[in-house]
Amino acid sequence: MASHSENLDELSVVLKNFIFNSNGMLDLKACLIIFCILTVSVVAILVCLRIFIKVFFKKNPLSSVSKVDTQPTDSSITTPQRKKPDLVDEIKNQSNSSWLSRLKLGLSKTRSHFEDGLSKLLVGSTKIDSDTLESLHEILFRSDLGVKTTHKLVERVSQSLKGNQLDIDELKQSLYEHSKNILDENNQKPLTLPPRGPRVILIVGVNGVGKTTTIGKLAAKFISEDQNVILCAGDTFRAAAIDQLKIWGDRLGVKVIAHQQGSDPAAVAYDGVKAAVSRKADTLIIDTAGRLHNKKGLMNELSKIRKVIGKDLPEAPHETWLVVDATTGQNAFQQVKAFDEVAQLTGIIVTKLDGTAKGGVLIGISDQFKHPIRFIGVGEKASDLRQFDSQEFLKSLFLESNL
Repeated sequence: MASHSENLDELSVVLKNFIFNSNGMLDLKACLIIFCILTVSVVAILVCLRIFIKVFFKKNPLSSVSKVDTQPTDSSITTPQRKKPDLVDEIKNQSNSSWLSRLKLGLSKTRSHFEDGLSKLLVGSTKIDSDTLESLHEILFRSDLGVKTTHKLVERVSQSLKGNQLDIDELKQSLYEHSKNILDENNQKPLTLPPRGPRVILIVGVNGVGKTTTIGKLAAKFISEDQNVILCAGDTFRAAAIDQLKIWGDRLGVKVIAHQQGSDPAAVAYDGVKAAVSRKADTLIIDTAGRLHNKKGLMNELSKIRKVIGKDLPEAPHETWLVVDATTGQNAFQQVKAFDEVAQLTGIIVTKLDGTAKGGVLIGISDQFKHPIRFIGVGEKASDLRQFDSQEFLKSLFLESNL
């Protein structure tokens, strides 16, 4: 006991000499050091206590918490497609007759433009001769079929009908058949289905053609087929594109992989593939920038995206689809040509056919570039985007009979 008391006395003397200077005044510097030591000690004790509580409760959860409460609640992990949104129900419940009616209505401007031209052939003509064929050439060209396709169609009509009595219905039937042959030549390639992992679809197109909206509609269609879909906001050049894709993700209940504006698009695509693989998604749709004013930069960007995607999925992207706006007419040809040089296109999506009299551009694009038309859009609704069928399209365009 005496030894213990002596130790305390010695410690007291040491502290006293440390705190007070030779004049018996408090040493502020010494007090500050002691205060810091005490503060650090208290913080260390609190940190240790917090770690102990976390470890203890992780190993021994409260009995009042149910099994359901302890499951992950992150919707990106649980794949938020439990309840089908209205957009998906709209597609699933759409009858074929309803679609054909909307398709016919959507192509009404193009059909009226074409029929007005054909009606003029009846003025002063009784046979299909050189003058009639020349007039037909002008009608088709003004419908934006393009020079090569227009010439091809007129040549085929000439071979089958030249010298016959002029019959508008017969002429329409001939145009329907020859146009169908052209489209069917280039629309036989089926969609690529990968042997393993998700199908990756790269969407390209200039700004303003409805690219992001088309991605949302495609996602709705795939979900209606009970696919697990993930969207990837690879157009980091425009903040609006990222936000718009997120809105579609919320509406459809799907995960959207996105970074901040100005981020590296290849990094976003890489994260998108990682997420699609880990969540066992069926389809990953990647949006891209559409800055054609810098073709070299776009080529480098798409090449980098393809490279990083291929690290985890060597065959990806399995499809690369270009979205074009039918209202742009001949400019759509230039877009296909430009993107075909940099993006290795596997298909075309033609939108806004309901807002133009130039729906014939679809036939010309397919003929000139030998790419299949994958989907067409004839309205604002999700169900207004549908997989392309040459027979449906051409009957709605050329023939007046009920489908």
